[in-house]
Amino acid sequence: MLPISRPPAPYRSCRPSAPLAQRVLSYTVRIALSSILLGAAAHAYAQDASVNSEGSNPEAAKNLEGVTVTGSRIRRVDVETANPVVTIDRSQIAATGKATLGDLVQDLPSIAGNATNASTNSGGGTGAATISLRGLGDKRTLILVNGVRLAYNDVNSIPSNMIDRVEVLSDGASAIYGSDAIGGVVNFILRDRFDGVQFTTDFGESRHSDGFRRNFTLTAGHTGANGSIVAGISHHSIDAVQAGNRGFSRDALNLTDGQVVYSGSSATPVGSITLPSALAGQLGCSSRVSLNPGVTGATSLSDYHCYSRADTYNYQRDNILQTPQERNNFFVLGRYKLADHLEAYVNLYYTKTQSDSELAPIPIFANGDNFLVSADNYYNPFGVNFGTDRATGNSYGNYNTRITTLGHRRYVYNTYNTQINPGLRGSFGDSSWQWDADINYGNMRQKSINYGFLDYAKLEQALGPSFLSSSGAVTCGTAANPIANCTPINIFNVADPSTIAALKAIQVNPVATTRYTVKQFEANANGDLFALPAGTVNLAVGMSYRKESTSTRTDPGAVADLNGLCGVVEFCTTVLSGSFNVKEAYAETLIPLLADEPWAHSLNLTVGTRYSDYSSAGNTTNSKVALEWRPIENLLLRGTVSQVFRAPNINELYAGIGGDSPTVNDPCNFYTGGHASACANVPTNGSYQQANPQIGAKTSGAIAAGYQLKPEKGKSFDFGVVYDPQWLPGLSLSADVWRINLNDTITSISAQTVLNQCYSNASSPFCSFIHRLNTGDIDYVAEPTVNLGSLSTKGVDSSIAYRFDQTRFGRFNVSLNNTYVARYDINPNPADPSSVTIHNAGKYTYAYGDFPRWRSLAMLNWSLGPWSASWRVRYIGRTQIGSADENQQLSADTDRSAVVRRIGAYTYHSIQAGYNFEKWHTRLDLGIDNIADKQPPLFYQNNVTNSNTDVATYDVMGRYFWARATLTF
Repeated sequence: MLPISRPPAPYRSCRPSAPLAQRVLSYTVRIALSSILLGAAAHAYAQDASVNSEGSNPEAAKNLEGVTVTGSRIRRVDVETANPVVTIDRSQIAATGKATLGDLVQDLPSIAGNATNASTNSGGGTGAATISLRGLGDKRTLILVNGVRLAYNDVNSIPSNMIDRVEVLSDGASAIYGSDAIGGVVNFILRDRFDGVQFTTDFGESRHSDGFRRNFTLTAGHTGANGSIVAGISHHSIDAVQAGNRGFSRDALNLTDGQVVYSGSSATPVGSITLPSALAGQLGCSSRVSLNPGVTGATSLSDYHCYSRADTYNYQRDNILQTPQERNNFFVLGRYKLADHLEAYVNLYYTKTQSDSELAPIPIFANGDNFLVSADNYYNPFGVNFGTDRATGNSYGNYNTRITTLGHRRYVYNTYNTQINPGLRGSFGDSSWQWDADINYGNMRQKSINYGFLDYAKLEQALGPSFLSSSGAVTCGTAANPIANCTPINIFNVADPSTIAALKAIQVNPVATTRYTVKQFEANANGDLFALPAGTVNLAVGMSYRKESTSTRTDPGAVADLNGLCGVVEFCTTVLSGSFNVKEAYAETLIPLLADEPWAHSLNLTVGTRYSDYSSAGNTTNSKVALEWRPIENLLLRGTVSQVFRAPNINELYAGIGGDSPTVNDPCNFYTGGHASACANVPTNGSYQQANPQIGAKTSGAIAAGYQLKPEKGKSFDFGVVYDPQWLPGLSLSADVWRINLNDTITSISAQTVLNQCYSNASSPFCSFIHRLNTGDIDYVAEPTVNLGSLSTKGVDSSIAYRFDQTRFGRFNVSLNNTYVARYDINPNPADPSSVTIHNAGKYTYAYGDFPRWRSLAMLNWSLGPWSASWRVRYIGRTQIGSADENQQLSADTDRSAVVRRIGAYTYHSIQAGYNFEKWHTRLDLGIDNIADKQPPLFYQNNVTNSNTDVATYDVMGRYFWARATLTF
C-alpha cells in the first residue's frame, strides 16, 4: 500500500545559492543513483539471500497483507476484521524516501481536501502537516500514538525513527475513540523493541538545485528479560524554495474573461488611487489612477495616468513555494516488568520546530484598513480625502499601496511540543483479562515573531493633516495645533529616503505565543466473558477524563477589536483563552454467532457504545454495530454502522476576531439589479467589477459571536468484502463501500459561501455578514464559527495485493489501492429551502479543496539477496474548477459565471533502490521522486491562495533526488 518516508524536512535559513560542497553532493547522488539502479538489474541473476534495511525477512517488510484491529478495543487473533485498516510498516516508510511522515500519509488515496503541508505558505508555514481522511478536514481525523490522543495535531512532530508502523482506519470510530474520529483514525505504533545502535543520514535535492534537505537520526535500544528501552535523537532540515524558481508559480495569474492574464495586487509601490469621477475625468480615467514611471515626487495630477492591469504588483515572486524548516527530536520508550502480571511503561518525546513563511511586503488599503489619508496632508497632490474617517463613518476614495522598502512580511515560528505517556498494565492472574491505566500529558507552545508591519496609530497620525512650518520642516497636525514626536509620511512616494526612514521608525514586529495543554487519565480492561457454541464472547470496557486548555498572548497593540482591527496595520491576531473537560466511558463486545457451519465458517457481531460528557457542549452517546461473515474460510463480508460526532474544539469556541484574506469571485460583478441584500451600494448600470479577487474577512469563534456551539453528529456506514483465495496463495482482494452523513457541521463560514448564499436568497442569514463600502466594493465579509449545514459523502475503496513466490530472479510484491468518491455534498443551510447544495465530487473548490473522483497508489517491490528496489505510482484523477450549473455559483473565471476549467489526470512515478553491505552493517538507498518532473496544473490565483496551484494535492518540487545511508551495529 502506501509507502512512507522520513520526518519533515526541517528549516534552514534561506540561502541565495547552494555552496560548492552541496552541488558536488547533488551531482554525485545523481550519478550514483543511475549506477546503482543499473547495478541492481545486473545482480538480479546472481543473488539468493533476502535482507532488508532492518535485517529482517523482506516478505514481512515489503507487503501490506496484514490488517490490524485499530478501531476496536478487543484483542483479536484475526488478521482481517470488520475494520478497514491500511498498515504502513517501517520498510515502506524507508522505501519512499519521503521527507516527513505527513508527506507519506498524505499520499494515501483516502486523503483529500485542504490538508496543510510544507508547501502551504499563505495560511501555513508553521512546519505542521495535517491529515484529512475522506476530505473531511484535519479536525475530523483523529491522530493517535499507541492508541493515545496526540496533543498537537501535527504528524510531523512525531519522530519517524520511533515509529514501528502506521495504521490508518478509514471508518468512523466515535464509539471507540470519542470525538474527532469521523473520517477515521491514523494510529502511529511505536518501536518499543530494538537492540543495538542505528545511525541514519539522508540528503536530497531537486533537479533545480534547490529544496536541499538533510536528515540525521540516531537510535539505540536494548531488550532484556524484564523489559526494554529505546531512545533516539534526530535532526531534520529543509531549505526554502522561492515561488519565483518555478515557471508555474512565478507570476500571479488569473483566469479572466476567458483569458489567462497576469493579475497582481492593486496594492502597488506607486499606488492605486481611486479619485472622484470629476477629478479622474481630467485624465480621461473612470476612477483609478497610478503614478507615472520614473516620477519620484508627485505634485500634480499630470504625474499620474489611468490605472490598468499592467500597473499591478506581482506578489507571487515574493512568496515561498516550500517553507523552510528545522526540526530536532528526542524520544525515550521504555517498559519494565515489575511482577509476573504487572508491567510499567513510559513513552516520551520532545520536538522543537523552527519554520518560516514569507509574503510580499505589507500592502496598505486605506478603506480596508479603516484609516484616513487627509486631504490636508502636505504631500497629498489631489486635495481630497482617501480611506475612512472613523470619527464620522464616511468612506472616501480608496488608496492602495505597498511598502516594499520594509522588506517582506515574514512569520518565524518556534514550536515546542512535549508528550509523555506513563502507565501500568497487566493481567488478572492467569485469566484472559488484561488491564491498562495511563496518564497522557501533552504541551505545545508556539511563538511567532512577525516582521514587516506598521504601528497603526502612528501611521494614521503621520497621514493626517500636516503643514510646512516656518522653519521649513513638514510637521504633523495644523499650524494651530502641531503634533509633537510625529514625522509626516509621504505615502504618495514610498521610495523617497525620508519616507523610508519615517516608515522604519514606526515599524513593529509583533510577537504572539500560543500554549495548548491536554491532561488525560484513561483506564481500560478487556477479556473473555463466557463461551458460546461458536466461540467466546469478549468484552472491552474503559473510562477516561480529559482536560484541554489553551491561551494565546500577543503584543497589546496586535489584539483585534470587535471589527477585526488593531494597533498594527495588516496584522491583527486573536487572543484566545479557555478550557473544557470531558468524562467518558465505553463498552465493546464481540459475540461469535456461528462457526464451522455450512456457509458460515464464522459469523461475528460486534457492538460498542461510548458516553461522553463535555463541560462545553453537553453529553452524547454514540454506538456502533459491526458484522463479520465468512461464508467460506477465505472470503470475508463485513459491515459497520456507526454513530459519529465531533465536539467543538477550543479554537472554535474561544477564538476572537481575526483577519483573513480569502480569494473570492464577487457574484455582483456587472450587477444590473435584483439582489439588493447581496449587492448593497453596488451600481446597477453593469459597470461594477471586483477590483481584487483577494478581499478582507473577519473570522471569529462562537463565543465571540455570541453563539452556543453544539457537537456535530452523523452516521458512518462501511460495507466491504475481503477475499484471499486459497487457490492462489499470496493474492488478497478487498473492496469497501462507505458513506458518511453529518448534520449541524461546525464551520467557519467561507466568504465565498456567504456571498453566494445571500445572492441566491435575500433573506438568508448570511446577508448580515457582508459589509460593503458606499462604492459597492467589499469592505470585509464576516466568517464566524457556527453550527450550520450538512455534509454527505460516499465512495468506494478497493485494493489488490499479490506476493509472488521466490524465484531465481528474486521476489516481487505488488499492490494497488484506490479510492473513488461518488459524492461530496455540502448544504450550507438545510433549513433554508433556497439554500444551494455545493457538489464537490470531481471538483476543486476554494472552501473545501480538491476531490478528484479517482485516487490510486500502486507499489512494486523487488528483493534479491542484498539488493532491493521499489517503484511507486501515485495517480490523481481528473478534476475541474467551477461548475456549468449557474445555481452552484462556482466559476473558474473572475468575469464569467459557470465557467469550467478541466484538469487532466496526473500520474507520479518514483523509484528507489538499495543495497545491504552486510559485512560493514551498512545499507545504502537511493531514490528519485517524480521521475518525469511533472509540474502541477495551473488553478490560477483567483481560485487558490498558494502558487497558482493546489499545493495540498500536487507535487510542486519537480524531480527530486535523495540518498540515505544506514549504519547498524
